[in-house]
Formats: sequence, C-alpha cells, structure tokens
Amino acid sequence: MTTSTLRRDRSAAEQANRPDSPTRRLQRSRLRLADVLRLGGTGIRARPTRAFLSALGIAIGIAAMIAVVGVSTSSRAQLTAQLESLGTNMLTLTPGSDLTGTEVKFPDDAVGRVGTIDGVQQSSSTSLVKVSVYRSYLSDKEATGGISTLVADENLLDVVAGEVSTGSWLNQATSSYPATVLGAAAARRLGVVEPGTQVWLGGTSFTVVGILQPSVLAPELDNAALIGASVAKQLFDYAGNPTTIYERSADSAVERVRSLLGPTVLPQSPGAVKISRPSDALAAKNAADKAFTSLLTGVGSIALVVGGIGVANTMIISVLERRREIGLRRALGAMRSHILVQFLAEALLLAGLGGALGCVLGIGVTAGAAAVNDWPFALPPLVIAAGLGVTILIGAVAGLYPAVRAARTPPTAALNAQ
Repeated sequence: MTTSTLRRDRSAAEQANRPDSPTRRLQRSRLRLADVLRLGGTGIRARPTRAFLSALGIAIGIAAMIAVVGVSTSSRAQLTAQLESLGTNMLTLTPGSDLTGTEVKFPDDAVGRVGTIDGVQQSSSTSLVKVSVYRSYLSDKEATGGISTLVADENLLDVVAGEVSTGSWLNQATSSYPATVLGAAAARRLGVVEPGTQVWLGGTSFTVVGILQPSVLAPELDNAALIGASVAKQLFDYAGNPTTIYERSADSAVERVRSLLGPTVLPQSPGAVKISRPSDALAAKNAADKAFTSLLTGVGSIALVVGGIGVANTMIISVLERRREIGLRRALGAMRSHILVQFLAEALLLAGLGGALGCVLGIGVTAGAAAVNDWPFALPPLVIAAGLGVTILIGAVAGLYPAVRAARTPPTAALNAQ
C-alpha cells in the first residue's frame, strides 16, 4: 500500500469526523479511475511472478480459442477461394450397374452425346486401360504403387481446371507416340522429377513429357499415367469407351443438365449413370471443418475456465496475506466499497493482461499456420473482441468472491491478524 493512499485515507477520515464537514453530511467518498488502477496494480507489482503465472492460465485458454478459430477460418477461406477459382459447375459421370446388376459401359460417342445437351459448355473424358506402370522393366512386377493408366482427351485439363507443373500436356503429336503425362502422386512414387525420363508402361518404354500439379476437382488424375488415344489403340487395343466423363455447364443450368445426362448417355439404362459434383465434396469438407472447430473451441474454453479458477485462487490467497493492509485502510477511513473495488480491479487487471497476451499468441499462431500452408490470413476482429470480453467476464467472476470477502473483513480482526 502506497504512502499517498494512506495519507488520502487519513485525510478522508479526519474530514469526515469534523462536525461542519460536507463529507460528514454526504457520508460517502469516491475513488477516481486513476486511484482504482493504482490500487488494483498494487498486488500485481508486489508479486509479479505469481501474477504472471495466474495471467498465463488465462492467456493459454484465450490463445487456444483464437488460434483454433483463426486457423480454421483461414483454411476455409483457402477452400472457398479454390471453389471460386475452380468453379462449382462441373459434373462427373461414371458407369454403374443396370437393374440386373450387370456393369454397363459408356458408348464410344458418349462425350459427343453430352455435348449436345443445351447448356453444356465443355466435356471431356478419360478411359481406364488395364496395364501397369513401373519405373523400368527391371522393377518388381508386384510393386505397381496403385498407379493407373488413363487414356485422356486433349482438352481434359481445360474441363477439370488442371495445370501442368513441369513439361507439357498431351497434344496431337505426342498422343500418337509412346509419351505420357504423370499425375503428381504417380511421379513421386516413380521417382520422376523432370520430363524426358523413361518409364515402363504396358511392356513398352514411354517418355514422360509432363508432370501435373495436384488436381482438386479430379483427384483420380494424381495417381495416374495419362496417354493419348492413338497410341492406346495401337499398343493396347483401346476400344474408345470412356470410363469417366467430365462436363461443365452454365451455373444456372447445372441441375437441369444433371437430370438429362443419364437419359442422353445411356437411354436404355439412365439409372446406371453415376453423377457426382466434385465441389460438393469440398463443401462437405468445409462443413466438417466447422464442426471440428466447434469441438476444439470447447476444449479451449475448458482451459480458459481453469485459468479463471487460477485467478480466483490467487485473489483469495492475496486477500488472506493482506488482511493487515485491509484493516489499516479501513481504520484510516476507507469504505467497504473502496476495498471491494480495489480487489475486483486487481482481478480484472490480471485477467485483462492474460487476455491481451492470449490474443497476441493466438494471432501469432494463426499467422504462422497461414504462412506455412500458404493460406490467406483470415481472423475476424469479432473473435479477438469476444476473446477480450470473455477474459474480462472471467476476471469479474473470479474476483468477485475474494473482493467481497476482503470488503467484509472487520478492521479489528484484520489488524489483529498475524
């Protein structure tokens, strides 16, 4: 307790005892905000280590909550940006089974049929060829790495929004020769890092002319070796029946086109055409991320409650240790409300310091995660404001009982405490 505080309490007591004093008639004095802050910081300055550890509990809880929300929001912002750039108007068609359970095949003119539907802007396809891919003819024939061989149309990347990482895509010239483009995962498993490398495909040496970037809307391309239709017909008796068809239509026409795809491609078995919308899977992932974020936020709130209990415990100990100070202030004229405000202010300062530190840590974790994963930094200011508001509330709740207990301490009992 400072000398100025004692002097102010003594002066207030002397003035209140004078018969003609206005203070005696009002019977109440008020603490200025500066006095409240100075008195509230007395305990923190006296025991900084204890104060820091108490504030740290609050900081960890707030940092956990802000970081969880910030990282999740940044991740969803990246996913939303991907959806906007890739588009949500692509549908994928694969053959299923008819009513008798027999697997159907798409006709060789299926892509052309899709293109006749009003509203379809682009269409392309891939066809699975049952031949294996190895790094060389000396490779273990059992170690295929799950790499599939797909016959690809030349306009495939335009439809699926794919990009070549290095090298080039198939064209009219390379589609007629033993040349292949590898998906990102296929290239990694084969140990291919640049075009010009030879791989063993279907018992023939193929030259890698390009490597794709990971595909978001067509992930099946990542672990595939893609070849042209001409060379597939020459070497592997490719009949021309597509196994996967990709189409894009106007956003407003997606649902109408979807209803027409089955009857157009397989009029005799329209129900055997499986139609999916890859962007729906990304949207479902976004929803799952939101649910997981709520779970982790709940875990962070538990840490915050534990931090609040730590602040309450610190304040109770502080009240017990400072009973003589409380008694001396009461004897010098301090009112119960002054003592109540002092200890409540101390609890709020502890929580506020912890909240500020937690916000800084949470923002730092979010920024670090966004930088490492190349995400946009997306942390709503409302989350930070809510974090600070929650810490103030926790501080008020945690400090209320110790403050009331301190205010109710009789001056004589406090002065007699050892």
